[in-house]
Amino acid sequence: MESAPIVSVIMPAYNSAAFISEAIGSVTQQTYPHWELIVIDDASTDTTGRIIQDVSEKDSRINLISNINNQGPGSSRNAGIKAAKGDFIAFLDSDDVWLPDKLAFQLNFMEQHDLHMCFSSYLLMNEEGERIPQVIEALPVLTYKKLLRSNYVGNLTAIYDVRKIGKVLAPNMRKRQDWAMWLTILKKYGPTRGILQPLAIYRVRKKSLSGNKLGLIIHNFRIYRNFLNYGRYKSVYSMGRFLWEHFMVKSMQEKPFRSER
Repeated sequence: MESAPIVSVIMPAYNSAAFISEAIGSVTQQTYPHWELIVIDDASTDTTGRIIQDVSEKDSRINLISNINNQGPGSSRNAGIKAAKGDFIAFLDSDDVWLPDKLAFQLNFMEQHDLHMCFSSYLLMNEEGERIPQVIEALPVLTYKKLLRSNYVGNLTAIYDVRKIGKVLAPNMRKRQDWAMWLTILKKYGPTRGILQPLAIYRVRKKSLSGNKLGLIIHNFRIYRNFLNYGRYKSVYSMGRFLWEHFMVKSMQEKPFRSER
């Protein structure tokens, strides 16, 4: 009899003392019990490291990696991926949370549809943890061409099958490296599916990249120019298409959310 697959959950953390206990708790409360949580403390200057150490001593499935110097979330995620022992790799940032049946639902969905990766819709909350009555809906089918126009994968919902595609690392970029990783996977392994049911809750932070319009332009332009190695004019054209997709087309993903799961 085959053993149940293990999911390695990768969680980078930097000065996350206010939120990380809730994030970790949403993993320990999963209805699917076969997971390991790798938390990478990215040289925090608050009590983040001590909080992680305390919970890891109570649950052997939780492991701490401590960066000596601040490396950024991309490099930290890669350190977690390299250390992972699971059959699947999933991601959760230290200020977001999963709903209890996230892993169980997602693994069953991936098996049913024979997927190499998938993602889902997600809910929103504000910095104080109060629910925002809105849901960001996943696309039912996501192609590489569509993903080139904008990042349609909520990182907190994404998971990929190591048995099918091996360990895929993010490029060495401080921002938007998650989008680059999904582009790498879809370009090589083809389209994937999104789950319409919300499986996670994203915390909208006051200083988040999504709220910084200049940062949105700069960091996404670098995906086209530096990661995809597009020429200057193609990068400018792609960035213009991105802005149209992001502000006009992608806004269609945002729907009112009224019922509680």
